[in-house]
Amino acid sequence: MDNPIVSRGHCDDDKEIAEANCHTQTRSLHSDSCSHLYGAHETQVLENGEVDLKTYLNNCKKNPGHTNFISLDQFNITHLPEGFNDEDLYRFTRALADLTVRVSVQMISPLRPQFLPGTSVPYPFCNQGGVTSLRTGTGVMSSVEKYSSGLRSDRCWHWKNATHCWCKDCQRSSSPSNVWWEIVVETAAHVVYNDTEASHTSLRLFYDTDKSLVVTLDTVTALFVNVERDTCALNCATCNKDLGDQLEKVKKTFFNLLSDVYIKYRKSRDENKLAIIVSHPHGCPKQVSIGHWLKKHLDNNKEYLKFTYTASTCPGSSGAIVYCVGYGSWWRYHLIHSGTKGREENYSGMSSVSI
Repeated sequence: MDNPIVSRGHCDDDKEIAEANCHTQTRSLHSDSCSHLYGAHETQVLENGEVDLKTYLNNCKKNPGHTNFISLDQFNITHLPEGFNDEDLYRFTRALADLTVRVSVQMISPLRPQFLPGTSVPYPFCNQGGVTSLRTGTGVMSSVEKYSSGLRSDRCWHWKNATHCWCKDCQRSSSPSNVWWEIVVETAAHVVYNDTEASHTSLRLFYDTDKSLVVTLDTVTALFVNVERDTCALNCATCNKDLGDQLEKVKKTFFNLLSDVYIKYRKSRDENKLAIIVSHPHGCPKQVSIGHWLKKHLDNNKEYLKFTYTASTCPGSSGAIVYCVGYGSWWRYHLIHSGTKGREENYSGMSSVSI
């Protein structure tokens, strides 16, 4: 099936994201005021697979030497700029990094549109339907939910009435686990366009250094895609208890720090304009980049915002979370890296980030 689902659960609190007919959203946002921000996407195409990773990294033309990136194993509180050498912000960035994943896709859907919405700019990979070469982007785990016989901890039933894990091992098993975790990963729509592409997608977790253990989730479906906002939500499952418990712990740490950092910096956010990105440039291990946001662009309906910023990105960074410090008191209000207009101006997709 080529269409994602918009849904999350059966409880009353979930009504706004209740199950809808499968579709890829293409509702016009009348965002002409933002159309001039379109530039180049930043997925990394690897025609020869992962053997090309270091080649593209070493031959990068956008950021030769990658001097404005900080490898995660080297990142410490002193890398934060003056006035932001704060333990909470440092721990928040580390928690964001723990939730950041590399997105690897091995199929281009023939259903991709020809142009970016409202423009004559070609949509990424629009003429390459059916191509199976590897391309990479970045995503972030935005939800981790444990299920037991179809029930979440808050007593909500699974939104599709599932009672067992649906990872690949369980799909092949005559006795699939009745305890599992479902993880939602946010990325850009131009990285994973629909369910066909999601079914050819794998997510590498905790890829912090070249020596990191390979931890992947490779049973992936598309929950939600919005082309205009350039956002995509993926769903995946695991019944690995150690991994599930670890992800729940990371999620809890992140959300606690998200609230603390928001409260601490919301009043000064438009003065300092700090922006932080954790991504997988060129499909390689995580890197932290720190810069400033430049402008906020409001769509004509005054419903969504698009930010521009100087925090460094490269091919492979598409889909990464752009954290503008002091914005986003709630995780649903966040920005996703969409593309670049050059070394000094990158831009996000549209989000209902709190103004």
